[in-house]
Amino acid sequence: MSIKSTLSHKGIKIEWEDKIIGSGTMKDVYFSPDKSYVVGFFRSKLDASSKDRLEAIVGVYKDKIIDGPHGEYWSKLLCWPYDIVEYNGKTGIVVPAYRKEFFFKYGSFNNDLLGIKGQEKNGKWFASAKNQNRFLHENEKGDLLSYLRISILLSRSMKRLHAAGLAHSDLSYNNVLIDPEGKNACIIDIDGLVVPGKYAPDVIGTPDFVAPEVIMTKMLAIDNPNRKLPTILTDRYALSVLIYMYLLFRHPLKGGKINDPDPSKDDELSMGAKALFIEHHTDRSNRPNLNDVHPAELPYIDVNKLPYTILGDYLKELFDRAFIDGIHHPNKRPTADEWEAALVKTVDLLQPCHNPKCSHKWFVFDNKMSPRCPYCNTSYTEALPILNFFSTREKGKFLNDNARLMVYHNQYLYRWHTNRLVHPNERLTDEDKQPVGYFVKHQGKWVLVNQSLPELYDVTNKIVIPIGKHVVLEDNNQLLLEKSNGGRLAHIQMVNN
Repeated sequence: MSIKSTLSHKGIKIEWEDKIIGSGTMKDVYFSPDKSYVVGFFRSKLDASSKDRLEAIVGVYKDKIIDGPHGEYWSKLLCWPYDIVEYNGKTGIVVPAYRKEFFFKYGSFNNDLLGIKGQEKNGKWFASAKNQNRFLHENEKGDLLSYLRISILLSRSMKRLHAAGLAHSDLSYNNVLIDPEGKNACIIDIDGLVVPGKYAPDVIGTPDFVAPEVIMTKMLAIDNPNRKLPTILTDRYALSVLIYMYLLFRHPLKGGKINDPDPSKDDELSMGAKALFIEHHTDRSNRPNLNDVHPAELPYIDVNKLPYTILGDYLKELFDRAFIDGIHHPNKRPTADEWEAALVKTVDLLQPCHNPKCSHKWFVFDNKMSPRCPYCNTSYTEALPILNFFSTREKGKFLNDNARLMVYHNQYLYRWHTNRLVHPNERLTDEDKQPVGYFVKHQGKWVLVNQSLPELYDVTNKIVIPIGKHVVLEDNNQLLLEKSNGGRLAHIQMVNN
């Protein structure tokens, strides 16, 4: 195999093997000899504006995001191009190779019958019940916690792009890599980023993820002021769809309603002008028709058996805003920042399912006094503690944080639980990544063991809990976790079966 090379725009020698390893809509991709990077050559000649966009992406925006504060963190979540080459009249971009966790280790079912072992973990493999049930090896599927954490990472990545004034323009399951086993995610195809008012989008997006307003106006001329093109607002729609699909394995708009006898017109109306959430509160006309679905889509396509409300109140509110309030009103759609915050709160509501054969391994506590896993119908038979958090806004006054923590055996307590001003994101210090306490069931009672909280105080019994000691969790008791600014008070509630 021959090796080709040229100097990049930044004056670096770039080499690639003369063998196409993948092709997308616009590019052919080649590996470097050491497999540390790839070169993607555009098949069509780029105009001046497109080249200018690429220069900005590998230049000023890379400097700001990948080479800026917390850049090492962002480089794992955003597969960012870092150079440009010209060769034989074609333009190419240089991009880091995907990390090893984004290639299938086990592949498909039945000893990798489909032969996908070693291929990249394109997000499409994991977003539908059909793929989950029919094709994937059990070890590749992950569980509910996997997809919640993946959704957090995708939300956080989009938050960073949007904070820089950028829109992805083609966010979909084809442009993300996910690793449920390791709970990792990465956004790819960064070279088409939209800078509003400066760099227009190259594409309108991937079917199923294109916002309704873009579909409704796609027949208008590109320079028509009424034409809606991809922006941060359409990214918000696509992100909402991705999260819904990864957590529920179905599309939020693909139900049983027929809007036109012509399938192509029906799809355009159903995704555009007549888009209707399949779980709309008052209009049930787009509920999936279970007589028409593939058996592999069950039970996830059954919105009565597994409604979106099983994911808890925080996510329900945002799904309502995305697919009811914001379906035709883009400004009402939740931001990536709001998704990240709601997903983090939802993780704190998780309870492990006691059924070792449960498909999801976890379920979200539903505020009921008799918790039951919705995926396998297994009940939790013991008393469970919940910590309801309050924090200081002014000295001596605690206000409800609308945040809770479900307790389970060997669960850890972190500083983002004990202080409202600490957040589990890219800014988290190494010190704050360490647990400050843990919960265990000890001699029939739930206790919190203090690992490093210097101010842990049992308010109810007026007792200081020194580091290394524990406090019993009892109904209606209050624990002061921190006295510093933003420090939290935990009100304990026991849920009895």
